[in-house]
Parts: sequence; structure tokens; C-alpha cells
Amino acid sequence: MARKSRFSDEQIIRALREVDNGAKATDVTRRLGVSGKTFYSWRSKFGGMEVSDAKRLRTLEEENARLKKLLADQLLDNEGLRLVLSKKW
Repeated sequence: MARKSRFSDEQIIRALREVDNGAKATDVTRRLGVSGKTFYSWRSKFGGMEVSDAKRLRTLEEENARLKKLLADQLLDNEGLRLVLSKKW
């Protein structure tokens, strides 16, 4: 399971906008206490997004994870039934 971020989507987008408006990325990362790698991964994920877009992305990711889990459970059930039915009684 992925670790929960200390920062909300709004805080991440605000930090990205600061850098877009002329602040140095090193200053922003130092102030937030994150690494440069974290900042650039935020940029690749949230770059150019509005807060509402980020919230929608988060809900879609959660729904996608839930659906993947349901699919995995269903495939596991199907495999179990297939094993039981393949035995000759």
C-alpha cells in the first residue's frame, strides 16, 4: 500500500506554482523538507494541474485501486472453482 503524503494536493500545487513564478526549486524543497527527487516527481504528476483536477485524479486513482482489488478477488474465486470442477469425482 502506498504511503500517505504529508502534503495535500493543494500544498503540492502551490509549491509547484511558486517555482513556476520564479522561486528557486532548491529553496522551495528546503522550506518544505522534501528532496529534489520528490519535487520533480510531483512536477511530473501534478504539473499544469488545477486543484480541482488533482482532486479528481485522486478519486479516480482510489476507484481504480478498488476495482483492481475486486477483479483480483473475482479471478481468485474463478480459479478456485476451476480447480474444484477439474477434479474427477
